[in-house]
Amino acid sequence: MNRLAARFAALKKEGRTAFVPFITAGDPDMETSFAILEKLPSCGADIIELGMPFTDPMADGPAVQASSVRALKSGATMAKVFKMVEKFRKIDKTTPIVMMGYYNPIHAHGTARFAKDVAAAGVDGLIVVDLPIEEDEVLRLPAKAQGVDVIRFVTPTTDDARLKRIVADASGFLYYVSVAGVTGTKSVPEDEVRAALARVRAVTDLPCAVGFGIRTPEQAAAIAALADGVVVGSAIVSLVAANLNGGKDKVIAEVLGLTRTLAGSTHAARHGKVPA
Repeated sequence: MNRLAARFAALKKEGRTAFVPFITAGDPDMETSFAILEKLPSCGADIIELGMPFTDPMADGPAVQASSVRALKSGATMAKVFKMVEKFRKIDKTTPIVMMGYYNPIHAHGTARFAKDVAAAGVDGLIVVDLPIEEDEVLRLPAKAQGVDVIRFVTPTTDDARLKRIVADASGFLYYVSVAGVTGTKSVPEDEVRAALARVRAVTDLPCAVGFGIRTPEQAAAIAALADGVVVGSAIVSLVAANLNGGKDKVIAEVLGLTRTLAGSTHAARHGKVPA
């Protein structure tokens, strides 16, 4: 059982929902980014989503786009991101890391080589926003050979026929995009999420995490009662931008403080029990 499967199994046994914070590797610089990364588990992160900086993150809203710009300006590269994960693995052997990004840098790296490199670094899963299921075997197959899951998306516009195709070769978990649009720009519609997750669970036993639109502790708690995982990104990376003038320590403190609050709300909501 890999780290992702083990973590979801343990949380299910406890009746808890996974809290999944997103940060962009190298934002605002590699040193500060790693200082945040290494402390996320102690602040309640069950799984960490680590963004691969990219020049054209088309699925992301202004906050996450800006985080990529900051990371790239600070000198972030794919090789440095791998090194960051390797360094993290020396101090944390159990917290799953899912790298999220776009296909262009992966293609440039070479998919087979990329799969080997992420596995060697200690990555457990990949989320590639612009790689549709019709074409994802170019990465999914070499990744599977290395024990790395390629996480697939389900969206509000996914019909039943496509949903069956999505889950057929899926692994790790499913990522339900709660709103139509880019990250961090709309509020999550709880009733629609409830209905969507019921459809997903009718065709697969894979865990399903929900992201795109969860920004507050109250929203995290509400979705935690429905989903197997709660993903928060824009609210977290926005704090990096808001505290840059305060220096490295201020950025770290603010990001970790929000992480603790969101994780606490997520974990307080018992999985499968909708708040009144």
